Amino acid sequence: MRRLFGSVRSRATLGATLVVAVALVAAGAAVLLSLRSNLIDQAGNGAQRTAQNVVAQLAAGKAYDQLDLDDESPVQVVDADQALVAASDGLERISGTATDAVKPRPGAVPGTDGEDDDEDDDTAPGAGEIGEGTTFSDGSATIDGETADYRFAAVPVVAGDRGLLTVYAGGSLDAEQSAVNTALTVMLIGFPLLLGVVAAVTWLVTRRALRPVEGIRREMAEITASEDLSRRVPEPGTHDEVARLARTTNETLAALETSVERQRRFVADASHELRSPIASLRTQLEVAAAHPEFLDLDGAVEDTVRLQHLAADLLLLARLDAGERPTDARVELAALAEEEAEGRAGVTVTADGPMEVAGSRGQLGRVLANLLNNAARHARSAITVTVRREGDRAVVQVADDGDGVAVADRERIFERFVRLDEARSRDDGGAGLGLAIARDVAERHGGTLTVHEAPAGGALFELRLPIA
Repeated sequence: MRRLFGSVRSRATLGATLVVAVALVAAGAAVLLSLRSNLIDQAGNGAQRTAQNVVAQLAAGKAYDQLDLDDESPVQVVDADQALVAASDGLERISGTATDAVKPRPGAVPGTDGEDDDEDDDTAPGAGEIGEGTTFSDGSATIDGETADYRFAAVPVVAGDRGLLTVYAGGSLDAEQSAVNTALTVMLIGFPLLLGVVAAVTWLVTRRALRPVEGIRREMAEITASEDLSRRVPEPGTHDEVARLARTTNETLAALETSVERQRRFVADASHELRSPIASLRTQLEVAAAHPEFLDLDGAVEDTVRLQHLAADLLLLARLDAGERPTDARVELAALAEEEAEGRAGVTVTADGPMEVAGSRGQLGRVLANLLNNAARHARSAITVTVRREGDRAVVQVADDGDGVAVADRERIFERFVRLDEARSRDDGGAGLGLAIARDVAERHGGTLTVHEAPAGGALFELRLPIA
């Protein structure tokens, strides 16, 4: 059971069926109540018309035994003492009115007590007037052996010297009961069939809608099992949420593939870069162990320092790739540029004034140091560092008078382990991580790092950071 309702299709079908069921029950109840109310009102109106017909006769002074009463509907005429003075023929039982009597008691009708018949025959009841206000009640009656439910209307009338009389007339509720029962039977048969159709249609529609999702899931499972990130999930030709999910999934797979491939290249390049200083250092130590007089102490120290710098660069890149965010400390760029340029030959620093940015002083110092190191390797004689403000950005430019960077290589130089001058020795050219680290740090600080042509013809690196 848990597995059955654990799918989106099952829950959607169940939910749609329940909603439709609740709606149908509510609508059916409203229809039945409205139908019953209308039919009861119709029965009451018919009873009121019958009662008003009798009331008109009484108001005109007609005697009780001469009243024209409807033999098909129960009719009672009751006086002020709730005594029955007239009733329709064939009435055998009645309930829901002022009295359950079905025959006028002897003496209640003039001319029926057996005395002074001659005088009473010459004396007609006086005329009267119809009273206001009709009341309704529900009850039952038996006429000629047939019992049925009725809606009774009670209409008062002042019949001259006979005083206040009340006429009760009933309207049959058989039509109401028959119509309500028929409608209820139709609903009991039709509603389950309709719910079945709704459930089947919802099941088929959701199955069709979720079929691409199952295809995506299956492909993702195969990608996970094969570890082949070059594969992509199928994208449906629609423009709905499922299609957007497939496109987003493929974009994620592409980014993941790029990241994994980049990580693989990084590990391979790092291994290659580490192998050279380690091999060189090992060779020198082995030679020193065998022939101490041939120990190249300066070379060993140089290889060790280079190895230390490379390890520091790799560690910083690993932290940046892991999403390490800089601190929110205030860093004064002009002072930092002066600090990094100090002791470097041929470096000139100019600044418009103090300029603060938010970030890590150590990482921003590393950016400036890397840019200055790169400029020192390519400059002929002079390096210029300029710090100025442009709008809400602090701009640091490092320019040299070297050969510059070709337009085709101005983005490539920021890739890791990229060295444009392959003829240069690895000791002079570095490992190709400085500019990659500089750009990553700049982007982590919400800035940019680009390269252009310097006025002197060399390379001009421009660092832009938001001012704190």
